[in-house]
Amino acid sequence: MMVAMDYFLGLMILIFSLQPLSYIVEAKISGFSVELIHRDSKLSPFYNHSATPGELSSYDVLRSIARINHFRPSSVDGEKIESVIIPNGGNYLMKISIGNPPVESLAIADTGSDLVWIQCAPCDNCYPQDSPIFDPVKSSTYMDLPCDSSSCQALPRSQCGNTNNECQYRYRYGDRSYTIGVLSTDTFTFDSTNAQATAFPNSVFGCGHNNAGTFTRRGSGLVGLGGGPLSLISQLSAEIEQKFSYCLLPRTANSASKLKFGADAIISGEFVSTPISQPRDSSSNTFYYLTLQAVSIGSNSIPYNQMEGNIIIDSGTTFTMLESNFYSELEAAVKEIINLNTVQDPRGNFRLCYDSTSFSMAPETPIIFQFTGADITLKTINTFVVSDGITCLAIIPSNDLNIFGNIAQINFQVGYDLAKKQVSFAPADCTQY
Repeated sequence: MMVAMDYFLGLMILIFSLQPLSYIVEAKISGFSVELIHRDSKLSPFYNHSATPGELSSYDVLRSIARINHFRPSSVDGEKIESVIIPNGGNYLMKISIGNPPVESLAIADTGSDLVWIQCAPCDNCYPQDSPIFDPVKSSTYMDLPCDSSSCQALPRSQCGNTNNECQYRYRYGDRSYTIGVLSTDTFTFDSTNAQATAFPNSVFGCGHNNAGTFTRRGSGLVGLGGGPLSLISQLSAEIEQKFSYCLLPRTANSASKLKFGADAIISGEFVSTPISQPRDSSSNTFYYLTLQAVSIGSNSIPYNQMEGNIIIDSGTTFTMLESNFYSELEAAVKEIINLNTVQDPRGNFRLCYDSTSFSMAPETPIIFQFTGADITLKTINTFVVSDGITCLAIIPSNDLNIFGNIAQINFQVGYDLAKKQVSFAPADCTQY
């Protein structure tokens, strides 16, 4: 029962509070930073003190496998085509406030999604929520968007309201949960880590009036950081010069990770960059595709197909996932280099595991992901996880898609420059970022 409850946690904890408007400044072309909180860390409202590392890894594997459907084209009948996303994807939470006066929310920051949405009153069909539901009537800057607006036209699926010509959106999740509502505008406010709130008026979001499925009382929305026209990044593109970056800490850290925008997002120190490459068979600009050329361990370099855009970099997927045949080649190479007796994972989550005591005495064995123009050297913290006395390769096989997950990105500055269409990496101590 606990696994089910955790697995179907919603995406947002709404923590309502009012902020004095005197501390809010309208954003200029500059930069700002916000904290990212790992959903399973002690800083998170999702934190479960009784969950073991093995249980948390199981939840992460389930979420990673479920999330991969997020990146596949929808197979829904043409009459029912909707935007398909995964409600429990994502591991890092960020604060965002909507409205005037601002109403604060703690939401999943997701590079694999676009739309920002929350539950809104009046509710035709809303699931129970512990915190108050956002009421647009109480915001002096709230507005519905009309059907002929460019934002409405950017939705994968929309329709006009019966009476007021408002733009209605419809998103369906991979587990058949859904949100239906009105595409709207209001002021987004962020509490920057420099202690000054930054406001962006007339920002687009989904005001959900009909929401149901596997959500729980602790969840209700997300902040999309993808490349589509309705994402937070696209909406703020002029103010942040199409740049953002993050530096992720593991869930065991006692401090928050950082998400930076604009001038604050500049990568420091030595870094490498790789192009964002759209695959030929994809029409979606939501996801950030890179080109993986090979993976190396020791003297063994395993080449991959040279198709452009063959891997997605995603902050919302925990484990790196590789197409099964390629994964098997990598697993064999790891076994050859780490010449220790392997053990079975009793939970069945991972294919390659070692006894943790034996593994701890083995030398550090970097695994290098070779992207176009950028070799990323991953340490043990990026490639193995400890669970129930065993240490397992934190890479899992996939039927057809490759995802560079967030464990692989821990303790790297990862910078996105959408004007240059590139992602940059620099090793870092993310507690100092």
